[in-house]
Amino acid sequence: MLDLSQIIKAYDVRGVVPDQFNEPVARAIGTAFIEMLRESGDDPDRIVVAHDMRESGPGLTAAFARGVNAAGVDVINIGLASTDQLYYASGAKQLPGAMFTASHNPAQYNGIKLCRAGARPVGQDSGLIVVRERAQQLLGDLNAEADVPPRVEQRDLLGDYAAHLRSLVDLSGIRPLKVIVDAGNGMGGHTVPAVLGDQVLPALPLTIVPLFFELDGSFPNHEANPLDPKNLVDLQNAVRKQGADIGLAFDGDADRCFVVDENGDPVSPSAITALVATRELAKFPGSTVIHNLITSAAVPEIILESGGKPVRSRVGHSFIKAEMAETNAVFGGEHSAHYYFRDFWFADTGMLAAMHVLAALGEQDLPLSEFAAEYERYTASGEINSTVADAAAKSAEVRAAFPDAQVDDLDGLTFSFEDGSWFNLRASNTEPLLRLNVEAPDPARMASLRDDVLAIVRG
Repeated sequence: MLDLSQIIKAYDVRGVVPDQFNEPVARAIGTAFIEMLRESGDDPDRIVVAHDMRESGPGLTAAFARGVNAAGVDVINIGLASTDQLYYASGAKQLPGAMFTASHNPAQYNGIKLCRAGARPVGQDSGLIVVRERAQQLLGDLNAEADVPPRVEQRDLLGDYAAHLRSLVDLSGIRPLKVIVDAGNGMGGHTVPAVLGDQVLPALPLTIVPLFFELDGSFPNHEANPLDPKNLVDLQNAVRKQGADIGLAFDGDADRCFVVDENGDPVSPSAITALVATRELAKFPGSTVIHNLITSAAVPEIILESGGKPVRSRVGHSFIKAEMAETNAVFGGEHSAHYYFRDFWFADTGMLAAMHVLAALGEQDLPLSEFAAEYERYTASGEINSTVADAAAKSAEVRAAFPDAQVDDLDGLTFSFEDGSWFNLRASNTEPLLRLNVEAPDPARMASLRDDVLAIVRG
């Protein structure tokens, strides 16, 4: 029997189809999800489900729905959707949800992101371990496969999702912009025409040039993971060649968005976090903004300068969302290009972040490279992974090597220096890796600090 601890981890379900994740597993998880909700005080009569463009999605979703039906609950299936479109459905309908996606993982993978009503996350500390344990029991129960009449309603919410996002950011009055969008054969090819184009709503002053909008879970052009620089090359070349004002790249399930300027140069997610924070603080003065500890030091500086209250969080959507709910934060941003909004049920949506950037760019006349430079104050290394046999031992070596640094252990170890430099070293939850992020006032200091730490980690 399959060991579900291999695919149900801290934040979601993710595994290779069908060896690790198949229809019997999806069915068991469907029943277990409903049972967990009931045990924790929720008693839904319906849930909403969706899937991305992966070939295994429809079958896994249908199997999950059978498990939900077997637990006595009806299903609304909104079909093809981005993850933030599923969050919209969960929030607008106040229903629990299940999104079938493996995000940026390779084609052979699929998974599930679960949420409670109002798009509230389900993670290891909020029910996911209970789901795993119960689903494991159901897989071993020969009587758990009893057939029940299907109770599944098909519904299209793409237009409602697009209208909601348009209600949050008004792009109708901006200057005309030429925007190249690389969907990576992922769900951006489904949502961008609806939200930024004229597929379901009136046209905006945007000329959208599509790259790889064909939905194809085999990812024939490049991985749908814009965090890896090699997957931005097509977008960068197109922006330069076609003289576009901006380029946008979405990951596989389109909940993350990366930005490149008119020169094809990436705009860091930290700069986007600071930019969007200033816009949200202009609407809601004095509000709290969450940033994870890997974002640039410029982020809390700019939040303070804009009259906001910066709050530092651990890395990971469950931590960010919990912190946002506790503080009623208006916005949250991560170095990985996840952006969270209070007016989107504290959930993450790359599309809404992209709309804020388009609005900010289109409301003034500077090119994006000059405009974004206001939010880029330091030099960052980006995340550097090192395979190690003993992460704790290596972390201890690094700590001993920098006795003059201030160190905190909110998430891994963060070392801060008097000149404004800092680095964070933290272990992966799932792999034998140490992840290093370095930032400094100038490139030379960043490179020197980076190399000193890597010499210890890899030595």
